[in-house]
Amino acid sequence: MQLFHVSEEAGIKTFKPRPSPSKLDSITGNVVFAISDTMLHNYLLPRDCPRVCFYKTTESTSEDAERFLGNTTASYVVAVESGWWKKIKETSLYCYEFPSEDFVLLDICAGYYISNKETEPKAVAAIEDPVSAITERNVELRFVPDLWTLHDAVLRYALNFSMIRMRNAKSR
Repeated sequence: MQLFHVSEEAGIKTFKPRPSPSKLDSITGNVVFAISDTMLHNYLLPRDCPRVCFYKTTESTSEDAERFLGNTTASYVVAVESGWWKKIKETSLYCYEFPSEDFVLLDICAGYYISNKETEPKAVAAIEDPVSAITERNVELRFVPDLWTLHDAVLRYALNFSMIRMRNAKSR
């Protein structure tokens, strides 16, 4: 299993457990977050960029899949606000690969893993073109003028989703 952490900061030697920004009952104490290779595309964006990420599940109806994925052959969709285009194109990212043995699964749908231990990355890769890094993974990157409309729609249907940094989305 491959686990990663994406940052805008180069040269991180040790990731120290920190308080989780998510207030989940299943997180006790400080943690280091990691993301599975399968869901890595959700994090190949600047940290503060709000996004709605989704994909169909075995419970998704054909109507739901058609509604949200009908016009794409991609397996996943990552939608961001159009106003983030320039920042995304100008941001360099660093994808740190973690050893997986100290991590436990937190959320299979989102691909989240956590560890309560300090973690030293075993490798790091610079990502100079986040758009290409996302689209090379069978992911459709959508730019939308209003992320909240899509956010509200995805919540109503049988899709797996992750809504990231929505506090930074344009106000309704």
